[in-house]
Amino acid sequence: MSASQNSQPPVIVTAAILVIGDEILSGRTKDKNIGYIAEYLTNIGIELREVRVVPDVTDEIVAALNALRARYTYVFTTGGIGPTHDDITADSVAAAFGVPIDYDPRAVAMMRERFSAEDLNEARMRMTRIPAGAELIANSISKAPGFNIGNVYVMAGVPSIMQAMLDVVAPTLKTGAKILSETVQAGLREGDIGGPLAAVAKAHPGVSIGSYPFWSETGPDTNIVVRSRDAQQLQAAMADVKKMIREHGRPVS
Repeated sequence: MSASQNSQPPVIVTAAILVIGDEILSGRTKDKNIGYIAEYLTNIGIELREVRVVPDVTDEIVAALNALRARYTYVFTTGGIGPTHDDITADSVAAAFGVPIDYDPRAVAMMRERFSAEDLNEARMRMTRIPAGAELIANSISKAPGFNIGNVYVMAGVPSIMQAMLDVVAPTLKTGAKILSETVQAGLREGDIGGPLAAVAKAHPGVSIGSYPFWSETGPDTNIVVRSRDAQQLQAAMADVKKMIREHGRPVS
């Protein structure tokens, strides 16, 4: 019996991203946060399972947030916590949790570190409105905080600020077994190996095997990526993938 069979099942921690903003859906703003968060979470042992994009509509935000927070360990939202009238994320999160929202003295103090009393106008004060019971997420760039309530982490949409907030949040998160990954270049067209690769995948049900076609200097080619939380299962599947490639007349180390 292998060590993996004797051990406890790996701990799996899951997450979803909720991107909020009309500007993302219209294409005016190109999202730069999803890929960053996905890679960040993967590297610390959290599996991103779903991403949704919703408009600046309270009912849409509330419905999506309640669905996601019930399904996954964590939900990370980006966007909609700025100073303008359409920044309604904080109010929507409060509505989803059924709690009141008001100016938070801690958030006001943070903003006063950057803005004078004259500059801390009504628009900027909107960014200090926090749902009751939430913890603040520090913002080292512009001071306006994000916040965490339940398993939901509300962060800015501006990539540099979101990244700074994620660095603050990450050490507080529960993490699970990391997904291991190996890639091999097949030197073959994806259509030529579809059937044999499916057979390899069927023989290794605990492993994820994906094929990704691309155009190389010699013509059409395919990268095969094998993923698993178990190193032994990954190596066994990769060995069969390489065997399949060799059987198609391509050398592989």
